[in-house]
Amino acid sequence: MNHDTRVLPTPAQEQAALAWLSLLHDQPSSGDQATFSHWLQADPAHAEAYAQAQVIWELSEVPARTLADEDALALQGYLNAMNRARRSSVRRWSGGLALAASLLLMVSMGAGWQPSRWFDDLGADYVSAPGQVRSVTLADQSVITLDADSAIAVDFSGGERHVEVRRGAAFFSVSHTGEPFVVDANRGEARVLGTQFEVRLQPMGAQVSVLSGRVGVTPAKGAEQQVLGADQQVAYSAGHARALQAIDAQAQLAWRQGWLNYYKAPLADVVQDLRRYYPGRILLLNDELGARRISGSFPSHDPQAVLASLQEVLGFQQNHLGNLIILR
Repeated sequence: MNHDTRVLPTPAQEQAALAWLSLLHDQPSSGDQATFSHWLQADPAHAEAYAQAQVIWELSEVPARTLADEDALALQGYLNAMNRARRSSVRRWSGGLALAASLLLMVSMGAGWQPSRWFDDLGADYVSAPGQVRSVTLADQSVITLDADSAIAVDFSGGERHVEVRRGAAFFSVSHTGEPFVVDANRGEARVLGTQFEVRLQPMGAQVSVLSGRVGVTPAKGAEQQVLGADQQVAYSAGHARALQAIDAQAQLAWRQGWLNYYKAPLADVVQDLRRYYPGRILLLNDELGARRISGSFPSHDPQAVLASLQEVLGFQQNHLGNLIILR
């Protein structure tokens, strides 16, 4: 009988292996190489950890750079907003941060700082953490339920009640006070006409879904308003609204009860949702795999279990290291 004699490394050994891999890719000294050789031979788990790190490094180099560039872009936008005098220094700093963020991502494997999230939170009044669905009651007794990893800013001044969705999604149950209630998201707005509804940010715009009542959606200042009723949805981007769609709002908004429901949804969309419920990062490297369609109902509290069940159906591969999950 064959037995698996492979020694499984500890998380600390995995982190050390990634740190060594990063160092060895950056012109190590002869002393560094000798120290690494001693470390590698000191424990069979070190060799296993280093072999895993090499696989993950090869798989992650391109997406890691992409994520690092996104983080650097967020940093540059924040610095520009603070009116730094020398734009050239901002570009030089953000370029260096791209490299630093890439190395940080490779060492922490998804558990590190994410600048775009931090910047969203700076201007937010209410924030939900990854995996946390949170309800808040505003001063006017309106109730907002934040989806996981979401942020909103509230401004009740000037005779109107404004809420900005800065990240993620929020479900609104609006009280009627006589003052207009407006939700701003990605340069468009949803103006309450008496309703319960969701506003969800998307990569290039936003989406509004109505559970009850009516909402007037304007994709940009000066654009034509569309009025949505119950079980209707519209998405907009770049100042233009798409065609209005009929939906099952109760099913689509079941995230409030801890369920993610899909009907012929691309796996890429499912993974995007799971990222909000996972404390690390999930990278999908296969575009063809991402286009595969999924139908089903999944509990949102355990993203890794959802991925495991999808893996059984679709047959993709998963690589785990620390808080990074790579799908291919």
